[in-house]
Amino acid sequence: MGIRIRIRILLVAGLLAVPLLATAAEDPAVAMLNQRLVTLQADARTTDLAALERLQAQQAIAVLAKARRKELDQARYLAERRVAIAEASARAEAARREVDQLERTRSELLVEASRREAARARQEAERLRVQAQIQAEEAERLRQAAEAETLARQDAEAALTSVAGKQAARVSSAQQNAARLAREEAELVSGKKLPASRFDNRGEVFTLAGDAFAAGQATPSAAARDQLKALAEYLNIGKKGRVTIEGYDSASGVGQRRAQALKDALVAAGVGANRIQVSGKKAAATRARSAEVVVAP
Repeated sequence: MGIRIRIRILLVAGLLAVPLLATAAEDPAVAMLNQRLVTLQADARTTDLAALERLQAQQAIAVLAKARRKELDQARYLAERRVAIAEASARAEAARREVDQLERTRSELLVEASRREAARARQEAERLRVQAQIQAEEAERLRQAAEAETLARQDAEAALTSVAGKQAARVSSAQQNAARLAREEAELVSGKKLPASRFDNRGEVFTLAGDAFAAGQATPSAAARDQLKALAEYLNIGKKGRVTIEGYDSASGVGQRRAQALKDALVAAGVGANRIQVSGKKAAATRARSAEVVVAP
């Protein structure tokens, strides 16, 4: 049985247990969070999406329902974050489906337009064969009609492209929101702060400052090790893409060793080694940057 099928079975079993869990829990947040998961399951757009994230959310709710008083606040926060991540992930996947459907519709429209244009061209050729002495004015009229049709087709393509662009923007916004929630959870679980990050065409880029390494050295500082703990938690929570680590130093080989040291720290914290690539850059490290960790979308 595949992993996806097992996750779906566990998720359905968790949702069937929702009424009993909500009844047993004293914290009203349990019932509210379970209801959000039920709503997500009942929505035809998201019923079969983000199965793993919903299962993780259900498990977090179960922990909340059994939490002791001193653990209640943290358990409630983690359960709320897990539910929010499940909702954001499901909506992001639904938006991606909509974009894919729009692209398929666009392709079908273009194919159909080409077929109609070919059929009209054959009819016109036959008409010109029969009416060899067509007047110049009629030819001009046909030319103008063809130009108008081309412009109309271009307008239709532009409209479809605009819609697809808006959907892609929604997907990007949902993904960044999910990343923000994952960052908050990673910092809460690890008790450490993540490095500063930004998004560019490579993905999400985390930057380690110049004090992450001593001058000319490749051993991470204590502050850098704390950031790596939070970063490892973040990569294990919600970011499943490939990771590229780039180390910088003007001395030959130091950048490569720095990148490898960062990889070793992340692998030791539970990140899969096969996800991580390292690269050394022979460029001077600055106060703002000694290494970058790039998480592909």
